[in-house]
Amino acid sequence: MAGASAEYDVVIVGGGMVGATLACTLGGSLLKVAVLERQAPGTPPGDDYDLRVSAITLASRTLFESIGAWPGIERRRVSCVREMRVWDAGGSGEIHFAAAEMGEDCLAHIVENSVIVAALQERLARFTNVHVVAGEVAAVVPSRPAEVQLLDGRRLATRLLVGADGAGSLVRLAAGIDSQALPMRQKGIVATVRTGRPHGQTAWQRFLPTGPLAFLPLPDPHACSIVWSADDERADELLALDDDAFVSELAAAFGDRLGELRSASRRVAFPLALSHAKRYVEEGLALVGDAAHTVHPLAGQGVNLGLLDAAALAEVVLDAESSHKDIGAFHVLRRYERWRKGENLTMMAVTGGFRYLFGNAWPGVTTLRNLGLSFADGASPLKRFIMRRAAGLDGDLPRLARRGVAS
Repeated sequence: MAGASAEYDVVIVGGGMVGATLACTLGGSLLKVAVLERQAPGTPPGDDYDLRVSAITLASRTLFESIGAWPGIERRRVSCVREMRVWDAGGSGEIHFAAAEMGEDCLAHIVENSVIVAALQERLARFTNVHVVAGEVAAVVPSRPAEVQLLDGRRLATRLLVGADGAGSLVRLAAGIDSQALPMRQKGIVATVRTGRPHGQTAWQRFLPTGPLAFLPLPDPHACSIVWSADDERADELLALDDDAFVSELAAAFGDRLGELRSASRRVAFPLALSHAKRYVEEGLALVGDAAHTVHPLAGQGVNLGLLDAAALAEVVLDAESSHKDIGAFHVLRRYERWRKGENLTMMAVTGGFRYLFGNAWPGVTTLRNLGLSFADGASPLKRFIMRRAAGLDGDLPRLARRGVAS
C-alpha cells in the first residue's frame, strides 16, 4: 500500500548473490529481515547458458551448503574445475594447478550467476523471518533508525541498514562514504563458446599484452564461458566484429589447446575497475560486496570476497544479538570491518598487480614473469599454499564458510 511503513531489524538493499546470501545467513534467526530488490524474483534459468558466471571457491561452496542453498545450485547447473592452466603469451612460462595435489576433487565450481540467484531465492522463500520486498529506492536516510524510502511511498525503517547494492551503491553514497577507484582502462568481454576438444574440467587462462583471457568449463564438455579482459580500445574493436571474425580473433589469442573454436554466443562487456570504500561501516550501517570493494576478475575472487563479507557480517550481527548487544552499534560493526578490510585490500593489490605485471611488454619484465611462473610450477609447497588460499581452505574464515563447523 502506498505510504505504508514497516520496521525491521535488518534491511538489505540489493538482493543479488551477496545480498541474498546475507539474508539466508540470517534466516531462521529472531531478527526480522527485509531484502529490497528492484524487481520481484525473475524467471528461472533457461536452456541457454547465462553469459555471467562465477568461479565459486570451496569456502563459498561450504557457505552455500551451510545455508541450505547448494542443493538448489547443484540441481540446476554446476561445473567442477579439477585443473587450471595459466600461461603467458609472451614466453614459455606456465603453471599447472590440480585439485588432486591438495587432496580435493575440485579447485572451484563454475556456476552461472542466474543459477546462484535462483537457488538463493528458493531458499529465502522458506524463511518466515525474511521478507523479500520489490521496489525502486527513492531515498536512503542513514540515521538511527535508518530508513529506506521507495518510489511508491513505502518506508522501511531498520536498526541496521546493509548496502549490498553494487559498485554504484546508493547506500554508500547516502552515508557519505568515499570510495577510491582506480580505473583499469579495460573492459571484460563475456560470451559462451563451443570448442572442438573437450575442456576436461580445466580452467584455462592466458595472459596477453592487452589483458588476460580465461576459458571456464561449463557442464557441457565442449562449452566454455570466456572472460576476455582487454584494454578499452582493443575491447571496442572486438565488440564491433561479426561473430565469425570474433571467433577468429579469439582463436588467434587463445591458441589451439581446445581445438577449433566452432562458435560464440552474443557478447556483452562491462568496465573493469579497482575500488575500495574508505569505511565499511557507520553507526547503524554496513557495506558488503561490490558496494565496499571491486577487484579485477582475473583471479575469479570478486563474488567470493563478497560472500565472505556476508558470512562475516552475519556472524558479527548474530553474535551481538545473542549477547543482547545493539546490532547497529558502531563498535559492534567495527569487528566486521576489521575482519574483512585487510583480506579485501590484499586481494585488490594482488589482482591489480597481476594486471600490470602481465600487461607490461618490457623484455626484462617478460623474462622475470615467465621465470616466476615456471619456478612456482615446480615448487610444490608454494603451489599448495596458493591453491589452498585461492580455494578458501586457509585463512580467517567465518564459521559458516569453514568445513566441519555446524551451522
